[in-house]
Amino acid sequence: MQRGHLDDLLAFVAVGRERSFTKAAAKLGVSQSALSHTMRELEARLGVRLLTRTTRSVSPTTAGERLLQTMGPRFEEIEAALAAVRELRDKPAGTIRITATEYAADAILLPKLAKLLRDYPDIKVEIAIDYGLTDIVAQRYDAGVRSGEQVAKDMIAVRIGPDMRMAVVGAPSYFKGRPEPKKPQDLLGHNCIALRLPTHGALYAWEFEKGGRELKVRVEGQFTCNTTAQMLNAALAGLGLAYVPEGLAQPHLAKGRLKRVLKDWCLPYSGYHLFYPSRRQSSAAFTLLVEALRHRG
Repeated sequence: MQRGHLDDLLAFVAVGRERSFTKAAAKLGVSQSALSHTMRELEARLGVRLLTRTTRSVSPTTAGERLLQTMGPRFEEIEAALAAVRELRDKPAGTIRITATEYAADAILLPKLAKLLRDYPDIKVEIAIDYGLTDIVAQRYDAGVRSGEQVAKDMIAVRIGPDMRMAVVGAPSYFKGRPEPKKPQDLLGHNCIALRLPTHGALYAWEFEKGGRELKVRVEGQFTCNTTAQMLNAALAGLGLAYVPEGLAQPHLAKGRLKRVLKDWCLPYSGYHLFYPSRRQSSAAFTLLVEALRHRG
């Protein structure tokens, strides 16, 4: 294959992923007109239409999507291999992209990464807050952070935190004139603060377990948000009951700003894990990050 043809395929992958000639051109450092011309030449050479263009958007055709799914990962593997070679110098370097929930980032990642980033100034870490079950390969993340039960079987998982528990909490003002829930089903009669998941747009079902019996309750209420920090703040404001990590609620429970219910239904579960694809090339920077995050308790 001629080098120019390879460059054209790289350009196509950029357009296919960005869904925009403008964004792809900026990423590649070329003009939009030149990029559009390159795509027309590539389609003519292959004899098949790769992109559907409108005045407002661009998207891959069926053939284009197939080529994108085939070529994209190959280029990523080449880029990862080159990055690994570049990092065989004295100082590990590179940018590591991680997706995690807000609480995992605040409670686990930031405290553990502080020393690593201070000791290795050429390592950069980008954290994206996301409560959905993100496909880290498709979204081009280096790793993700989720509880052990949520990690796919084909991923390498490294425990980075202790076992956790969830807590159902509400402000003392909320319980005035209201009976406390004694079992998860009682939540259906309460004003609960809901968490909307970005993956499917559905509301998160609160999970409980007792005596080997597992329950999921799809709660309802007047207030819905998309982060646990918002849920906690709403509970503190007396808007209803929230279902949040125990560690997030503990300081407020200790000071009496929140009251906990259904504690015996919230059993410990596997804590946070860092997960990443088994085929990922482990660079020096990534290896250092994994060791810095690894739980040793």
